[in-house]
Amino acid sequence: MQTSAADDMPMSMADYYRSLRLLIEQDIEGGVSFAPRIDTAELAPSVRSPQDVSQTTQNSTQTAEVEVPTTEALPAINFPSSTSAQDRLDVVAQMAGVCQRCGLCEQRTNAVPGEGSPQAELVFVGEGPGADEDASGRPFVGAAGQLLDRMIQAMGFERSQVYICNAVKCRPPQNRNPQADELYACQPYLVEQLQAIKPKVICSLGAVALRVLLGDEKAGISRNRGKELQWQGIPLVATFHPAYLLRNPSSKGDAWTDLKRVVAMMGRSLPARK
Repeated sequence: MQTSAADDMPMSMADYYRSLRLLIEQDIEGGVSFAPRIDTAELAPSVRSPQDVSQTTQNSTQTAEVEVPTTEALPAINFPSSTSAQDRLDVVAQMAGVCQRCGLCEQRTNAVPGEGSPQAELVFVGEGPGADEDASGRPFVGAAGQLLDRMIQAMGFERSQVYICNAVKCRPPQNRNPQADELYACQPYLVEQLQAIKPKVICSLGAVALRVLLGDEKAGISRNRGKELQWQGIPLVATFHPAYLLRNPSSKGDAWTDLKRVVAMMGRSLPARK
């Protein structure tokens, strides 16, 4: 009898891939099948057709309020205790790189899963990749990313010490806001990243990331700044997206207040100002 690659692996990792398969095979907005295999070159693409995506988009535009998916709607993977955070993040990156679960895959140059330390105590979650990120495959490398780097350094961190990712892993055309079906399709990847890292604090950058993390399509930055929020028991701090701050420099002081709050929540002190 022939055995699969998963059967040849130690039982713990075989269980891991079975669990991962079960998660990704969940029925998403009418039906999505995405079954990862051990060899990432053989990852099965989504069976979701362009017609399905088009119909979902039409339905979304006809609805006054598009529901934002909640993270609690998806089951958690029971990873073996021996599975490292880096291994889990690597699997997410491999899957995102070949993902065809929504229409964003059609025009991407590179998927942008995220980067940083798997032991990060702080995770930044943005909206989605832009042109620079799509070209490089790295998050926040354009003008907004340069501002985020300075913000991170002012907090007393190096970029390599935190983790940076987005709500969607592929660039929306013309940098538009991600649509509901796109956020839903990408949600398992974000959930896996946050559960793998288990940071002390999550900092959402902009309203889109905040709405996804809270599962509230009406959540806004202004009315949630300074509130005690959380995602699956992890403290969540809402602040402005760096791209917004570039357009509205007067809000940088408010953003710095939010970041100082993050540092305090982590039990750290701000570095001396240069």
